[in-house]
Amino acid sequence: MKTTLRWLKYLGMAILLLFITAMIALGVRNYLILRQVHQFDQEVAQAAEKHDISEYQDLVSAIIFTESKGKDVDIMQSSESVYGDPGKITDTKESIEHGVSFLAQALKKAKEQGCDLWTAVQAYNFGLDYIDFIADNGGHNTLKLAEEYSRDVLSPMLGNTDQNQYRYWGIRSLFYNGGRLYHNGGNLFYAEIVKFNQLKIRGTSFLF
Repeated sequence: MKTTLRWLKYLGMAILLLFITAMIALGVRNYLILRQVHQFDQEVAQAAEKHDISEYQDLVSAIIFTESKGKDVDIMQSSESVYGDPGKITDTKESIEHGVSFLAQALKKAKEQGCDLWTAVQAYNFGLDYIDFIADNGGHNTLKLAEEYSRDVLSPMLGNTDQNQYRYWGIRSLFYNGGRLYHNGGNLFYAEIVKFNQLKIRGTSFLF
């Protein structure tokens, strides 16, 4: 009995140590990403002011965190929305300019249509037509509506008429649908991911 209790104690300590190690590693990883993203604060502030969305500067940074973690040249993944193809943007300043411009359009359209902020953010991933869809369905972005648009509109429009899916690892996605996205259907969890990353940006801005 004592031997069993001793092994259980050791096992518990080992699990606790692994958990602490994992949390430290995650914290370091997030810090390094945030430091990389915050390097572009000045360019983000300038573009946000130019497009009259200065109050959303932290949201822009959260999108950079989500899209590229600040490591790619096209840090806001703007190429496809501007040129129709990836890899066309070769300058971070251009990426920020086009990304902020598109976000400003989404925010403006969402406001005009009576939709919430996160509809505009999800539209950054899905395209501006998503705002019309949400406006016709209550005006508030939800995972259920995002999945419906991904499955029934965006995915088949881009060739996935059989609703084929692929594995997508994420805590929220695993709890929601077992961790799956539709091929050619964008990321239905996009707004929630950006929202979480925005909390990281806001909570650490004083460090950089």
